Amino acid sequence: MSTLTAPATVDAPAVQARAGRRTLHVVAEHAPAIALAVVFVAPLVISVLTAFMTQRQAGTGSLFPHPWRWNNFGAVFDAMPFLHDLYNTVLYAVLSAVGTVLSSVPVAYALSRLRWRGREVVFLLVLATMMIPAQVTSLPLYVLYANLHWIGSLKPLIVPSFFGDAFSIFLLRQFFMTLPSEMIEAARIDGANDWRILLRVVVPVAKPALAAVGLFAFLYAWNDFYNPLLYTGNSTTGQTLAVALSQLAKSGHQGAYQLQMAASLMFLAPVLVIFFLAQRVFVEGITTTGVKG
Repeated sequence: MSTLTAPATVDAPAVQARAGRRTLHVVAEHAPAIALAVVFVAPLVISVLTAFMTQRQAGTGSLFPHPWRWNNFGAVFDAMPFLHDLYNTVLYAVLSAVGTVLSSVPVAYALSRLRWRGREVVFLLVLATMMIPAQVTSLPLYVLYANLHWIGSLKPLIVPSFFGDAFSIFLLRQFFMTLPSEMIEAARIDGANDWRILLRVVVPVAKPALAAVGLFAFLYAWNDFYNPLLYTGNSTTGQTLAVALSQLAKSGHQGAYQLQMAASLMFLAPVLVIFFLAQRVFVEGITTTGVKG
């Protein structure tokens, strides 16, 4: 007769000890990344906690609100014209993204897929414009827009985006350079001109890159503070949220840190939602934008 052997007993303390050592090893291995994550996340956490504090508690060094004041977010609408400034910010960001994409695509195509004399020189000039600080061109542009009677409106912020952006042109050109030449030549043999090739062949393939460029332009316009302050800072109808938040801190709400943090979180929320929804397309657009050239 065969004898049955009893199953080996599991040493629970030993298993827990091994799991603890494995956890410590993982933490030690990723310690620099964890430290950087804490550095970046800590200000956001403090802002969120401050947004729920009372005015007496905010700014005193307390970490946790007691009690939690949920009506701070509603008080923002009484302290500033939030919805009006939000409308201006959305209008500025959306139209700037659309204008940047529409104007950069033909230029990038001409600099990547068309053969013409002086192409490389023009491309270097486009890249050179990225090295000019915005403050250098602020004075002549301000004089130009003042003569056009655009100061105090959103036109100085939106209209230039329809004339191309050097960084967007560079990104799209690098992506267009990676497209197979056979695909474009086949369309040209079928009788398609350059505009038809661009709209029917190149643009459908370049959707991830276009989405990345559009998202870059949107985020830049949404967070832009210098240009709205310069061109619409004295206007009560054309200012954006970035400028309005700074004026909230300078107005009669200097010590209302809880309102400032609540307004900042409301300003940040749409960007976070858009980024997480478009994260896959954004990462795909960046990774497929090569450095061939």
